[in-house]
Amino acid sequence: MDRLHELATAGAPAGTAVAAEEQTAARGSRGRAWQAPVGGLWLSVLYRPGSPAGTELLSLRLGLAVALVLEDALPGLRIGIKWPNDLMLGERKLGGILCEARWHGDAPGWIVAGLGLNVANPIPPSVGGTAVALAEARPGVTAEGLLPAVLARLRSRVPAGDLLTPVEQEQLAARDWLRGRALAAPVAGRADGIAADGALRVRNPTGLTVVRAGTVELAAAASPR
Repeated sequence: MDRLHELATAGAPAGTAVAAEEQTAARGSRGRAWQAPVGGLWLSVLYRPGSPAGTELLSLRLGLAVALVLEDALPGLRIGIKWPNDLMLGERKLGGILCEARWHGDAPGWIVAGLGLNVANPIPPSVGGTAVALAEARPGVTAEGLLPAVLARLRSRVPAGDLLTPVEQEQLAARDWLRGRALAAPVAGRADGIAADGALRVRNPTGLTVVRAGTVELAAAASPR
């Protein structure tokens, strides 16, 4: 992502991409460390949207795009999307999307979207209970084999606008990993789907709360309805 920001500063066009075999200083959302060894798909793509419309939805839209590509390439898999930017396989994290914008006044000069996807890389024992690689479900899959299709989808036109399209809403609802789960944060309650503007809906005894940012924490022994 740092390299792509440098290229964007120098005038690189939208669709420019940088892939790494390995990252030694990878990062996730909110500054968290991310392990990115050989075997995973570590990819960043440059966007130049020109207006702020839809920028808040970009990580969700790109996560959905990647999920659809993976399901098409690996029939029989269902990839979950955990609001706001994680990809899930079963109960474990498969990857995530991180978007970083550089602004020129009130408009984004560009956005770098980074994809970190566990494919055939080893999963450290310390996170084996919460992280997973695709190769566990599909032995023989490789990052090199998935890269062309994933890159083509991420380079394709991203829907504009500050609301998800009806098709996007339907596709997200079918893959909404949080829906029905009890949450401790960002607010206590039960996840009740993703709103058209990309916000997380959380229902509790006092009513419905709409959350637009924050870190999700499941309540103890949380499970889908």
